[in-house]
Amino acid sequence: MRFTFWIITVALLAAAAPAQEYGNWTLDLEAGAAFSGYNDVRIPGDTGTRFSLTEDLETDPAAYWRVRLSYTLGERHTLSVLAAPLRLEAEGTVDFPIDYEGVTFPAGAPLTANYRFDSYRLSYRYDFLIRENLVLGAGFTAKVRDAAIRLAAPGLGAEKTNTGFVPLIRFRLQWNWNPAWAFLLEGDALAAPQGRAEDVLAALAYDLSPRVSLKAGYRILEGGADNDEVYSFALVHYAAAGLLLRF
Repeated sequence: MRFTFWIITVALLAAAAPAQEYGNWTLDLEAGAAFSGYNDVRIPGDTGTRFSLTEDLETDPAAYWRVRLSYTLGERHTLSVLAAPLRLEAEGTVDFPIDYEGVTFPAGAPLTANYRFDSYRLSYRYDFLIRENLVLGAGFTAKVRDAAIRLAAPGLGAEKTNTGFVPLIRFRLQWNWNPAWAFLLEGDALAAPQGRAEDVLAALAYDLSPRVSLKAGYRILEGGADNDEVYSFALVHYAAAGLLLRF
């Protein structure tokens, strides 16, 4: 709630400021609600018990935020950095024992699970098509994933952490179907034998001024990995709203 308050405050102040030429920087602030679609886990990936944080347990919706800072060189080259933390919590009981990270949780025990998936990215995008009302761009993203899943019961607890590098393809489409309104489709995605990852936003943007735009839409985050160490696949739906500030 506090993050949303600051988004609205900055937007109003920036829109009310005197008009002047803005530079090549863009600050993209986004917040909203995250809803779990599925979240299946088996750790270790070859010997653990497979269970679901959404079907066997209940995962509550959670507030989220993310921030991206971008710099455009000329008209076509854009570099950006992104911080996108995510926290989800689940609880419940299951009628079967769970072997998780070397710890056996007995059937019927009250369980709590904490799912953390923090993403930090450095991206480059080249806008290969620039028209009066349409911009298309593509590039690549270097993503650092800092994730953890903790399972706990009275007197028991186990956590699996995972930090790694993931290369992704970056893309962006902006269609200005009206002088003040635009449709945005952008994200990072890639699939490989080791796993897959997709983080895509579809949104409408409205220009409050040449320097300030508001956006609202739907974001999907999906992916995971299947190997001897870990089996984990999750789908998260986002109700997203945010602010684009150019300076």
